Order: sequence, then structure tokens, then C-alpha cells
Amino acid sequence: MAHVPQIKIPATYMRGGTSKGVFFRLQDLPPAAQVPGEVRDKLLMRVIGSPDPYGKQIDGMGGATSSTSKTVIVAKSSRPDHDVDYLFGQVSIDKPFVDWSGNCGNLSSAVGSFAVASGLVDASRIPQNGTVTVRIWQANISKTIIAHVPITNGEVQETGDFELDGVTFPAAEVQLEFLDPADEGEGEGGGSMFPTGNLVDDLEVPGVGTFKATMINAGIPTIFVNAEDIGYTGTELQEAINGDADALARFETIRAYGALRMGLIKNIDEAAKRQHTPKIAFVAKPKDYVASSGKEVKASDIDLLVRALSMGKLHHAMMGTAAVAIGTAAAIRGTLVNQAASGGELNAVRFGHPSGTLRVGAEATQANGEWSVTKAIMSRSARVLMEGWVRIPGDVI
Repeated sequence: MAHVPQIKIPATYMRGGTSKGVFFRLQDLPPAAQVPGEVRDKLLMRVIGSPDPYGKQIDGMGGATSSTSKTVIVAKSSRPDHDVDYLFGQVSIDKPFVDWSGNCGNLSSAVGSFAVASGLVDASRIPQNGTVTVRIWQANISKTIIAHVPITNGEVQETGDFELDGVTFPAAEVQLEFLDPADEGEGEGGGSMFPTGNLVDDLEVPGVGTFKATMINAGIPTIFVNAEDIGYTGTELQEAINGDADALARFETIRAYGALRMGLIKNIDEAAKRQHTPKIAFVAKPKDYVASSGKEVKASDIDLLVRALSMGKLHHAMMGTAAVAIGTAAAIRGTLVNQAASGGELNAVRFGHPSGTLRVGAEATQANGEWSVTKAIMSRSARVLMEGWVRIPGDVI
């Protein structure tokens, strides 16, 4: 019996923020995978090790969590005033699909570093020491991200003393600006920041209940509900929710009906194949709690509590794109996020998540009854974990 040999593809395994993913230059992919479609999806799923009915991704690069089942494709940009195009694929762990419906804010912090190290940024723009500004076109959602990448001795600086809750070791700080992060072009409201037209809605979820909800398109489509309305305090860690199958089912049902209300799907059944978006999160006023690392978080050190689910499970920290949604919603008086942070005009908030705290800023304005946000700002870190080639069986593509 003839056996098909493995093929190898140049790749880099990177941590960006509190996520990890496999990064590719578009030009390094096999020709059939350089364009969107079934071949590309099959290749990325096999690289990550999906679909895996065991839920472990043992035969691939994935880490069996939403934070580690990720892929990135980067190419020189053909768009004016941009350095690279960045495409993000969230690979389902146990189902055979790649979700292309949104961005990953955490891995966004690694794109600039990867672009510089991979020769995708004009060498004349890279200082010997200092910072290079990389303008990134986020192709999933058609938005611009600006990454400020530190450079030492002409190379990307990855080590440093910047600490990020949810990441064990310090590294170099990468500042990110998400420009005009609202309006993802979907929803009943014609792609507006608030697709229902309201800052707060009564979201009716058959068989579960009716909840106050802020549904926003900023960074990533997100549904915010009050923790107390769904029986939580906002101080929960992963085990309190991820070990409760009934709770996860309720969250997924709320998420599905929220997606329908936002106009992201046309019928409830579509939610099962759109796991990456929208996100669902719950908020509460500040309280003391102990983070998953054992760190004590004081109510006096934060503006509000936020817990968010990604790909059906409570996230161990906070998705970067959801942080953009949090910062944007906090800046708009009257949203549930703003109310949890005690209301008023807020240009930045520090929120508590399961691993600790995170600060995010946003600049929001209102004109003719419509809200807009010019940019959201946060700091992350990124580091190359491994580089070389990934291998997959040749009969995959």
C-alpha cells in the first residue's frame, strides 16, 4: 500500500497577549491554500489538529482551548498606507470548520512583530533602536490596527518587564491602536455600533428568560448582560462555569438569540457554525476577588468586573477584541458596561477578569444621535515560541 508523505510549510508559533497561534506568510502556503476556500480550511484544521472528537488536539499544534486553536495569515498589503494584511482563522476544536467572522485582538499584538521579522515591512523604516509603527489591515473585519513594535539592535525586542495578567512571564510591551473599531458591517441597524438602535435592550431568550442586554459592534460583536440577572457575581473563575454543562448551554442559547437580534445570523441554527462571533460577556460592579493565579484583586483597584466566553467556554483572561468592546461600551453613558463602572464619562477603564486586571481606553463621540469611536487603545506583549516548518499529511490538500 502506497503512503503519502508529509509536506512541510514554513510557519511560526507565536504568543500574542493571552493567546497562541500558528502564523504563516501567505506566500509560503501551498498555491491552492493561498486563496480562501476548502483547501485552505482543511490545511489549517490539520495543522491545528481539528476536528478532534476527543477535544485534545493531540495530533496538531492546537492547545484544545479557544485561546490556542488559532491561525494567522499575513501578507504584504496592497492597500494604501498599510504595511500588511492580516487574516485570522479561529479553528473549531471538535467540529470541521474555521470561523473567519472576526478578529483576534490578542494575536493582533503579534502581527506587527511577525511582519517585521518576516521581512514584510520595508527595512528602511526599521530603526536600529526605538519603535517601528506597523499599519495593519485586519482583513476579517476591514479595519486598521496600528502596532508600535519595539526594536533593539535592529531586531524586534521580545523580552522586557511588561507584565500582563494571564501571561506568566514578563515581555516587551506592544502598544495597539484599533482605529474606528465599531461597525463591522452587519446587523439590523445597517452596520451601526448598536445594531438594534438601543444602548440597552430586553433580550428575550425562549426557555431561559428575558435579560437586559447591551449589544455592540466594536472590536468584535459582543452581547453584555448583568451578572446578577443570570445568577452570578462577576467574580467567577473558569471552573465555576466551564464545569457546568447546563450553564454553558444557557450561555450558548443567550448568545444565539443575541446573534439573531443583532442580525448576525438569519436563524438560530446558524449560531452553531458561527462560534467566534458574537461574544457573550457578563458585567458587575467592582468586588474583591482572588484571581486564578492567587493574586488578590481589590475592588478599589478596578472600575468593574467582566467575564467573557469564547468558543463556548469562559475565557481564562479576556479576548483583546472583547476588551475593545468593553472600553467602547464603557465610554458610552447608559450601556450596561458603563453602568457597572458607575456611569459618567469614562475615557478608560480597568476591569477585573479571571486572571487579573486589564486597562483599555476608548474615545467615543455622539453626533446626530449616532455614536462613533475613533480608536481604542491597549497594551499587550508578544513572543516567538518556535519557528521553522509545520508538517501535515500530503493527502490533506
